[in-house]
Amino acid sequence: MADWFRWDGDDLVLDLRVQPRASHDAFAGPMGERMKVRLTAPPVDGKANKHLCKFLADTCRVARSQVTLEKGETGREKRVRIHAPRRLPDGVEPHGP
Repeated sequence: MADWFRWDGDDLVLDLRVQPRASHDAFAGPMGERMKVRLTAPPVDGKANKHLCKFLADTCRVARSQVTLEKGETGREKRVRIHAPRRLPDGVEPHGP
């Protein structure tokens, strides 16, 4: 199992390293114990955090309200919780029964 995600009941918890102002939004691959995510949004006034939550909601096919930034509001290293994702990002294994 990868170190950058874990299951907490039906919630998927991701440890991410965010690169703002990228040319496109994408998962860029694992970086140690985190997954690198590239975002087009700038790291100004919370825009990158909002964009990250929207990107993850779209990727996991959930409502934006089901994505919560738990840690790292002002830094590049973040922890995000996604409640009951309908689709999993590449590299995330489904949780057991």
